[in-house]
Amino acid sequence: MLRTLILRKAPFICKPCVSAGWRLEVRRARSTSTQRPQKPPRKIEVPNRPARTRFAPSPTGYLHLGSLRTALFNYLIAKRTGGQFLLRIEDTDQRRTVPDAEQRLFDDLRWAGLEWDEGPEVGGPYGPYKQSQRTPLYRQHADKLLDSGHAYRCFCTPQRLAELAEHRAKLGLPTDYDRTCANVPKEESDDRASQGEKHVVRLRVPDIYPPFFDLVYGYVGKGLKPATNPKDDAYDDPILLKSDGLPTYHLANVVDDHHMKITHVIRGTEWLPSTPKHLAMYQAFGWQPPNFAHVGLLVDVNGNKLSKRNMDIDVSSYRRYLPEAVNNFVALLGWSHRNRSDVMSMEELVKNFTLKFTTGSVVVTEAKLSYLQNHHQQKHLVPGDPYFEKVVDELVTLIEENQKIQVDENLLSDGGLRARVSDVLRIDNKNFTKTEGFIEEHDYFFSDAAIDCSSAKVAPEKLEAVKIAWQKTFLQIQPDGWTKESLQQAIKESAETLAEYRAKGLPDEEKGRAEKGAKKETWQHLRQALSGGKHGPGVQDTLLVLGHEVCTRRMNTYLSL
Repeated sequence: MLRTLILRKAPFICKPCVSAGWRLEVRRARSTSTQRPQKPPRKIEVPNRPARTRFAPSPTGYLHLGSLRTALFNYLIAKRTGGQFLLRIEDTDQRRTVPDAEQRLFDDLRWAGLEWDEGPEVGGPYGPYKQSQRTPLYRQHADKLLDSGHAYRCFCTPQRLAELAEHRAKLGLPTDYDRTCANVPKEESDDRASQGEKHVVRLRVPDIYPPFFDLVYGYVGKGLKPATNPKDDAYDDPILLKSDGLPTYHLANVVDDHHMKITHVIRGTEWLPSTPKHLAMYQAFGWQPPNFAHVGLLVDVNGNKLSKRNMDIDVSSYRRYLPEAVNNFVALLGWSHRNRSDVMSMEELVKNFTLKFTTGSVVVTEAKLSYLQNHHQQKHLVPGDPYFEKVVDELVTLIEENQKIQVDENLLSDGGLRARVSDVLRIDNKNFTKTEGFIEEHDYFFSDAAIDCSSAKVAPEKLEAVKIAWQKTFLQIQPDGWTKESLQQAIKESAETLAEYRAKGLPDEEKGRAEKGAKKETWQHLRQALSGGKHGPGVQDTLLVLGHEVCTRRMNTYLSL
């Protein structure tokens, strides 16, 4: 009979036991030690339930590129999942508040198309949405932390704290607080506070911050410094309630995110070191924290943090671009997508958006914004579109103020200068990038003096062939017959006539090549005659806009060279 010996450690059995019919089976014992919690899946790209997100700016300045990106990311994931996007104003720093910053913030967000579902001017079930109006709530929660022992009052004066930090810095020690007030008995602390003694409320952080899961960086915490270091009397106890009774960011954002039922917080990596403190508060309150995703900082090509010199200027300065282009540009700053093209409308951004962000800093270059602007504006550069009409007005103003271009009134149609500008923009919108320079590039639509064919070096025999071709085609069209169809036919027949002329006397094997080059040569001569060789819209569109009289005159001038 075969008998089984189950071992927990050494895989050894003696020979007599083998002879007696025992066999060896090794089973590893389960560890009873505390194990690290199982990691959530590394790639969490789209929440499986509606996300409630928020953008919580401070009105201490205007909306900048980085803050617009934060707002956009939170907006997109909320809309992608059918959730809500909240706007919350963190206005507790009254000393640094800029008077018109709040209204500018509303205007810039709405210009960008980021309408909030809950917040100021909109309302919602979890208001008010300004922190200055929620002070009683923060004090209540600070009292809860005091009662539970997770916080304590600190009566140290600013002078004492400054001297402490200076002394510890000279000794090469951490400048964290030394918890002088942490052991003040609660009765004494309550009494001193009731007597009006100035104090702040500090969070009593745990000895070691536990690791946490970030949707961008995975598990974070292995490299974190200990929250406390009793050996050096150093304690990372942040202030929650200031001496004026107003909350700091740490307390206010945790309390508000919980009460407003925020499920996802997308913010810059500069807040990553503060996250353990926030999680310590969630744990102290017994609350479930939201999901955190920290995105990389925006830097210039040299790796420096953005400043006013290199694109980090307030969003109102970007209004020279289309909001769709700016949103598209901002969305690509640290977001990794699978779309076939980088060019996306807001609807496409919502459809394709995920929480798949790149790690590390994000380089910002204006060339990408210009590229996206060119693509997006093509959708708007059509007559009747408000953007098209706005550009036309700007171009007309530039012409009227530009001394270099003398407009020939006889070149214009009945609609005058604005009609001509509108026609030029309509037929060559693909080459429009910005108003500056566009008129100079198309000056031949406004002035005969802009045409200079003297540099065109055409052999007499070649020019004679062009003359024959045009006299049989273009120069036979009457003014009332100057239409799209007649011009198409004239171009075709002109190229055929030129091909026949070029193929005379050539061997059969070379005639095909001559015929092939005749069409290209026809276009080149037409462009030289009509615009002096300048690039621009298609030749057929140029013929139509300039009209019969102008084109005939310029063709005859060219043929007389």
